[in-house]
Amino acid sequence: MAYVIDTFFALFAFVLIIFMVPGFAMLEAGLVRTKNVTAVLTMNTMIYSIASMAFLLLGYKVAFGGFGSDSMSGWAAFLFQMAFVGKVVNIMSGGISERAKVVPMVFFTIVMSAIIYPLVVNFTWGTNLLKGTFLDISAMHDLAGSTVIHSTGGWALLAAILVIGNRRGRYVNGKVKAIPASNIPLVALGAFILWIGWFGFNGGSVGAISSKENADAVALTVMNTNTAGLAGAIIVGIINYFQYKKLDITMILNGALGGLVAITAGADVFNIYSPIIIGAIAGALVVIFVPIFDKLKIDDPVGALSVHLINGIWGTLAVAIFGNASFMAQLKGVVVVAVFAFVTSYILIFIINKIMPIAASDEEQLEGLDTVECGMESYPEFTRTI
Repeated sequence: MAYVIDTFFALFAFVLIIFMVPGFAMLEAGLVRTKNVTAVLTMNTMIYSIASMAFLLLGYKVAFGGFGSDSMSGWAAFLFQMAFVGKVVNIMSGGISERAKVVPMVFFTIVMSAIIYPLVVNFTWGTNLLKGTFLDISAMHDLAGSTVIHSTGGWALLAAILVIGNRRGRYVNGKVKAIPASNIPLVALGAFILWIGWFGFNGGSVGAISSKENADAVALTVMNTNTAGLAGAIIVGIINYFQYKKLDITMILNGALGGLVAITAGADVFNIYSPIIIGAIAGALVVIFVPIFDKLKIDDPVGALSVHLINGIWGTLAVAIFGNASFMAQLKGVVVVAVFAFVTSYILIFIINKIMPIAASDEEQLEGLDTVECGMESYPEFTRTI
């Protein structure tokens, strides 16, 4: 009976995590201009399909050595892990939207999903090729991937931005040109879908629910996950109001997502109050780092670097501050993954970009990637913006 219950639990968590695919798609579609919405949706669809297939054919074996589980169906264990892989590339694709072409990103997705991300998993949750070396980071506590997933995607995004550059007209004469979101309801819908999916993301990572102890651990994990999201949204709303006497819903939602990213590393080990502090700090970090990246002329349309990279780091270190993990073990894990993910992603993106330019030209960006890449527009009746 335990085998059956835990199999069902893994499948249910898998479905919740896959529900995050439309969450990312709607969030990104709402944050970009109308002339790029179809391209964003196409990118998200291809990422889910190709990343999952690459993980099935090679990535899972690289990470875990092969299929199999004693506590549940091996197929359920695989599907749960497969649900994570596309999220790494989703983090990156959102941050380079409105100028990244679909086909070159397909090639990046294949290598990231079959080799780079699975190796990060191998070093932390998997068979551990680094075991016995000074680079062994298996002691890092990262329940569902503040570092393994979110920071990995964030480092890949930073590498991509450095290689392909910014959107046309984003920075003019040293000043930041605001490019407003096209559809706020879609942004809110996407963010709340992601929030719901996070309960499977973190709760499912406990790994079992068939005993009283495991059931309590899952419930605590889900509650702490939700609490951090609430705290992130609330603190950003407070900061917004005191700064501008206005409430920016896109920043508030990113504050919630930042809190969810930060709690992902240790939602299973905190008491019910620590997530309030962790989530609040995460929301504040989003408010702080969004303008910092703009000052550095690092163009991130969806705020993914602030949400996923910065708070992936913060959340991993928070396990040592508010839990019982070793700070040095957590820091070592952050650094090793950072170097590996950034360097490998940068090299791969640089090579792909030389063979097949990833960034659309200024003329193509002006036209809009919907027409250039997909041959159809999401809102053909609308007046096109520049």
